Amino acid sequence: MAQAITAIHRIYSVPHVIITSVQLSKLSQSGGTPTPPENFLTVIGSTTKSDGSPRLFRIDVPALDCFFSGTGDMFAALTVARLREAVSAAGDNLQSTASWVSPDSVSATDLPLAQATVKVLSSMHSVLERTMEARNAELAKAVLEPARNEGLTAEEQQKQEYLRQTKAAEVRLVRNARFLRDPIVQFQVLEWNKEDLPADLQ
Repeated sequence: MAQAITAIHRIYSVPHVIITSVQLSKLSQSGGTPTPPENFLTVIGSTTKSDGSPRLFRIDVPALDCFFSGTGDMFAALTVARLREAVSAAGDNLQSTASWVSPDSVSATDLPLAQATVKVLSSMHSVLERTMEARNAELAKAVLEPARNEGLTAEEQQKQEYLRQTKAAEVRLVRNARFLRDPIVQFQVLEWNKEDLPADLQ
């Protein structure tokens, strides 16, 4: 992943990169950075330095045992807004800098991209936790109701059940908008230690 991010920076001149939903516990690791537990997902990001090398950071978040539709779109939209906010807060005329790339002296954990991402993940986690609670309540209620799919074939019943579960898991965005406006920051940004990188990326 570090090599891929570096290639995206150097070859394609993409200044900011984020990789979401990585399970580091399934990868063999050595070095100074602890591996998160199995029930965690990791987001890895980087803003390039002037020489094209990465400034890698990671944020570990608890995985929620539920399928959600539209989380990628929500992550992208929130990141655009939060990155602009973080760039503005950084000062140093960063808003007038090409692609909002911070000076090389800025550490990975202090990057506007890192600060934006931790807020985005905090917002999303709060919204998705509440979505999952509402989903579970809705599915439990449906179990108590009389069967509505009598007379349907097994295939039709399976389709109805899939649609019911999908609808129940629709992200409750509007009713939890307060967590988008004012996220409760729950997670920590960690620098990806040099010991964890291949020698050519250190």
